[in-house]
Amino acid sequence: MVKSKGWNWEIVKEEKEEIWKNPSIESYYLLNRWKSQDKKYFLDLGSGLGRHSILFGKNGFNVSCFDISSDAIERTKNWATEENLKFDYKVGDMLKLPYDNESFDCIYCKNVISHTDTKGIKKIIKEIDRVMKHNSECYLTLLSKETWGFKQDTWPLIDENTRLKMEEGPEYKVPHFYADYNLIKELFKDFNIISIRQEIEYIEKTNGTSQSYHYHILIRKN
Repeated sequence: MVKSKGWNWEIVKEEKEEIWKNPSIESYYLLNRWKSQDKKYFLDLGSGLGRHSILFGKNGFNVSCFDISSDAIERTKNWATEENLKFDYKVGDMLKLPYDNESFDCIYCKNVISHTDTKGIKKIIKEIDRVMKHNSECYLTLLSKETWGFKQDTWPLIDENTRLKMEEGPEYKVPHFYADYNLIKELFKDFNIISIRQEIEYIEKTNGTSQSYHYHILIRKN
């Protein structure tokens, strides 16, 4: 199993920071879904700069922010203070979550658990299962093997599903796990899989356009 490594948030400053302070589209759907289910205890797993923590905190959820980056957690604290919101904050590794069993009834985890290898993914999923309450839900994303990154032969192959990203930026030398539909079904066989959706994002670059494919997965603990 590879050593965990998160985003280098310290290089994300000024105008680029604003991109990561806007909640993702699906978070608004989940907010309304989980409010209608009377869910209260929300874990922002891989919280980054806190965009989803702030959204859910403003809407009455009890928010726990978790990230491997102490810099990201500190910036989230500062933002939450400005918004007069009080959260629980923890810095750590997803391979061993610092929470009691059955602590949360909803978990949001976008573009986070892919930052490990196959053994790491399996361990993280077990940790997510452990901290979920009965009938709780978790929304997460995984990189698809259809995406351009998995096809980069110059990126070292760690195992049959994982490459080490060698592109300069906040994810430089961060491991990336990639899945397909059958692998997802196997990984989450112990959950009630509510939905699996694959989306394509077109990324415009100076040397052309690349395509990034992500699976969006909603699961419920049985």
